[in-house]
Amino acid sequence: MEAFTEFESVVVPLDRVNVDTDAIIPKQFLKSIKRSGFGKNLFDEWRYLDIGEPDQACSGRPLNRDFVLNQPRYQGAGILLARDNFGCGSSREHAVWALADYGIRVVIAPSFADIFFNNCFKNGVLPIMLAGALVDELFIEVNGTPGYGLKVDLRARQILGPGGRIIPFDVDDHNRHRLLHGLDDIALTLEHAEEIRAYEAQRRDRAPWLFRGVN
Repeated sequence: MEAFTEFESVVVPLDRVNVDTDAIIPKQFLKSIKRSGFGKNLFDEWRYLDIGEPDQACSGRPLNRDFVLNQPRYQGAGILLARDNFGCGSSREHAVWALADYGIRVVIAPSFADIFFNNCFKNGVLPIMLAGALVDELFIEVNGTPGYGLKVDLRARQILGPGGRIIPFDVDDHNRHRLLHGLDDIALTLEHAEEIRAYEAQRRDRAPWLFRGVN
């Protein structure tokens, strides 16, 4: 997993509440477990005017020109500004995979669904919760300023905006550590490999009958 320290990008605003995981990545695209290739189908039912199918080329599909991801001013955006309860619905991890594969590394919202929130940290995406009034301000600024960008500094737990504006945010030490060092669940466990080996050796000494036939 790619480490996250600082990230600077244009912000794309998605002004909808209760965006669920089926909207983020519709169910027909959930057959793969490769964690890649989902970006082209991010928000598929909103980005395109036809019905998308797995393994379908998207280059010739009719675009919904009114949807924010299709607007020229937001091309290449890597920070998503959202509304309350983002990521609700099913527990599919593919929703975060689709965001990351598209290039979204930060999602800012007043609140997130719990499972989606935790899945973000497992896949290199930083979810930032800010007060609703502050999110309202950011929507006004983003909508009124073409090319509006932010810089997110995870070490300092700060968002740096135009004109030197500083917005602090909270992130717990455990999730901050795993993002700063690019640790998924397996890598996080392997940080304790020596202790695990020591425990297994001790266990073999104390209860050898449990390991009969085990190399």
